Amino acid sequence: MQLVVARIGRAHGIKGEVTVEVRTDEPELRLAPGSVLQTEPTAAGPLTIEAGRVHSGRLLLRFEGVRDRNAAEALRNTLLIAEVDPDELPEEEDEFYDHQLIDLDVVLEDGTEVGRITEISHLPSQDLFIVERPDGTEVMVPFVEEIVAEIDLEEQRCVITPPPGLIDDRAEIASSRDTGEEA
Repeated sequence: MQLVVARIGRAHGIKGEVTVEVRTDEPELRLAPGSVLQTEPTAAGPLTIEAGRVHSGRLLLRFEGVRDRNAAEALRNTLLIAEVDPDELPEEEDEFYDHQLIDLDVVLEDGTEVGRITEISHLPSQDLFIVERPDGTEVMVPFVEEIVAEIDLEEQRCVITPPPGLIDDRAEIASSRDTGEEA
């Protein structure tokens, strides 16, 4: 199975290094020197990582055969794709690959059906599950411990405990003005 692990950014310097936007929780495994990665578009690859380093908080990679800024800049926006065994699990117990979560049934603790995960959006602050409801509408559920109570891969379900208003229109307004009491 193929997983997108990074996107190539701008060229860095004049010796063929590029910045990369990491899209994996295991960059030390997937983006290690010697790794051979497929690309999208396919004409750009495959690419073999020759060296990597962190500079000012960004990962820089150099690929075999890419020796100057022009060659590095030509790779801009190319997706790097790793071949992963579908049965492989992340190192941490509470981590999951996207392909494990897509199509899980989403239910409340009492078993009420919410929908199914159709997409995972990776944002800088947190990940979001895009959940398609039975009526075809979508709801976004933050993938945080306070809301996602359980992920059961064997049962193919995700149990959530959403705050009021996240999946329905019954938000609770907590304000001293609503109680009739004066502050």
